[in-house]
Amino acid sequence: MKLFVYEHCPFCVKARMIFGLKQLPVEVSVLSNEDEATPISMVGQKMVPILQKEDGSYMPESLDIVKYIDELDGKPVLTGPTNPAIDAWIRRVYEYAPRLLIPRFSRADFEEFATDAGRNYFIHKKEGQIGSFDTHFSQTGALIGQLEGDLQALAPLIVSPQACNGTLSLDDINLFALLRSLTIIADVNVPAAVAAYCNTLSQNADIDLLIEQAQ
Repeated sequence: MKLFVYEHCPFCVKARMIFGLKQLPVEVSVLSNEDEATPISMVGQKMVPILQKEDGSYMPESLDIVKYIDELDGKPVLTGPTNPAIDAWIRRVYEYAPRLLIPRFSRADFEEFATDAGRNYFIHKKEGQIGSFDTHFSQTGALIGQLEGDLQALAPLIVSPQACNGTLSLDDINLFALLRSLTIIADVNVPAAVAAYCNTLSQNADIDLLIEQAQ
């Protein structure tokens, strides 16, 4: 099977995670960000992740891919309960996190931005959606303060470094994907429980954090 992704994309991280957690091989192909033709030819629109299944057909939507791969061998690993408090935390942070993340993604060393065309496509599209990146960078201090408060609130919700609710569940797919993105933000005070969870899931799912590119 082959998975088409962007390296920065948290939805792609979700799809990649299930292969890592189940220790299943998959060929990962990073599309250039300005490449509209390839995903449109596969699923009718520009989006990732896209899974090319063994029969050659294509499947979009990150959580559909997660469910398909997790259940394919009859031995699912995402068997734990979900916690509405985790879902509420994710939703709350996503209300402001794009203003911290997207400008930083645009300056980072991701394969989808290997060409100027790919990077410029991203910048033009995303500034059209969220406004000037320079403006958002200037508001970093206030937003980091808000984030640090939310991270403190998350810490007691994490039951185990291996799984936020004690047993792997969809909450881990959704939570780690966001937390991994947040590691691109420099100078954030992260509670020990949250850091341990990030590091453990990064290792178990075989997905690098973005700490080395933090800005």
